[in-house]
This record gives sequence, C-alpha cells and structure tokens, in this order.
Amino acid sequence: MSGPAPIAVTIAGSDSGGGAGIQADLKTFSALGVYGASVITALTAQNTTGVQGIHDVPAEFVARQIDSVFSDLAVRAVKIGMLSQTAVIAAVAEGLARHAGSIPVVLDPVMVATSGDRLITDAAVATLRERLLPRADLITPNLPEAAVLLGEPVAADAAAIVAQARRLVTLGARAVLIKGGHGTGRESIDHLVTADGALRTLSAPRIATRNTHGTGCTLSAAVAAGLAQGLALPEAVAEAKAYLTAALAAADSLAVGTGHGPVHHFHAVWS
Repeated sequence: MSGPAPIAVTIAGSDSGGGAGIQADLKTFSALGVYGASVITALTAQNTTGVQGIHDVPAEFVARQIDSVFSDLAVRAVKIGMLSQTAVIAAVAEGLARHAGSIPVVLDPVMVATSGDRLITDAAVATLRERLLPRADLITPNLPEAAVLLGEPVAADAAAIVAQARRLVTLGARAVLIKGGHGTGRESIDHLVTADGALRTLSAPRIATRNTHGTGCTLSAAVAAGLAQGLALPEAVAEAKAYLTAALAAADSLAVGTGHGPVHHFHAVWS
C-alpha cells in the first residue's frame, strides 16, 4: 500500500470478550489494511457464553464522539452496529446528517447476540427502521433480523428471502444483503438486492464450527473496509464474504473461551 491508509469508523457497542462489536470491527479494518476509528454506543459485560450486562452510553456523548471523529479524520466509510436505545439511534442519524454527506454507510441491524441474548428494545427497532435504514447504502440483516425489521415470519426459502430483501429496499436502504448463516444446507448463501432491482447470490461452504461469535459484525465491517478502499459495493460484499469464510475456517485454532468463540480475524497473519 502506498499513501495514507483509508479510514473507516465503526459506530457500535463494545464487547468485553473481544469477539464482536467494536473490537471485531477494528480487528477487521486492521486485517484488511484500513485505519479504524470508533464511536462507542454501549458497553457490554460479555464473554463467549453470553451477555451479562449492558451499559448504554448517553446519546449526547455518542454525538460528541461522532463530532470529534468526523471533525478531524478523513472518514471514507461508516459501519454501524449495536444501537440499543432510541435516543442513541437518533443521535447517530443526526450525526450522519451533519458529517457523512456522500460517505458510504453499512448498517448491521444487530438485535440478538450469537448467545441468544437480546441487544435492542422493540421501540429502538422502529426508530432504526425509520431513521437509519433510509441513510444506509447497505444493510446486512441475518434471516431473523430481516423478519423483525419487516414484522414478518422468518423467510423459509430463497424466494421468500429475496422478497423480503426487496421489501427492505422499499423502506429506503439502497441495498440489502440478507445473510445465510442462519440457514441450512452445505452452503451458506447470501442474497444481495440493490435499489435498481439487481439480485446477486453469494455462496460459500458452510463451516462446521461453534466459533461463530462476531460473524455479522465482521462481515459488515469487511464490507465497509472495501468501500473505504474504493471498491464498488458488489465487489466489496464478495471480498468481505471471502474474508469471513476464511476467518471462520481458522476459528477453531484460536480456542478462546468455553462458549461460542470468535472467528480468527488475523488468519492471514498468524495462527
């Protein structure tokens, strides 16, 4: 790489166990050659077995972090993760309106941790749908999250998944990537639908591992890293999926914790 590193910022919650949230995002940015900045929206007491507590950052301090980062750093992409409170979602939406302009935004609508712990209130889901979906260049829900955003049952087949993606686009997102990690079968198939109606499917072998903590955070952060480097959205998504698949394949070598361990973000560097 020549010249200054591109900069991406993650707006998300902190995972004290290091496998998801802000920590996963910053590891992903670094592994992919992007300088990472952060705006912390919540602190979690969390490990590989579950979430033991959540401490929300006040909305006004979230706004102050956003102003600090954008007033000094030449941010080229934004990744948004855990936003558990309506006031924080509003602060993020207003901060993006002040600073983001045409900077691409990847929104991962984090609702439930890998452990099954709920991370967002029902009221916050509605605010997320109304305030942030229209600001996103890409949203990356898994199958349950797509259903919650639409108030529908979880899609049961590919046709239903694509139909839900198209309905999410009508809510204002410029593109929707519904992830297939919660599906079944030998392959994990993601469906990317863009505002122009184009459909792309991305498949990869399903990795047999319990160490899947932070997969959603990692994928969305990898997409943001690609966009910060100037990749077109379909290319950024394809490269992000390839990166995550390799990180999952190497996850068992880490042996972190007694529950759902993290993926190996630096699989290409050390093992």
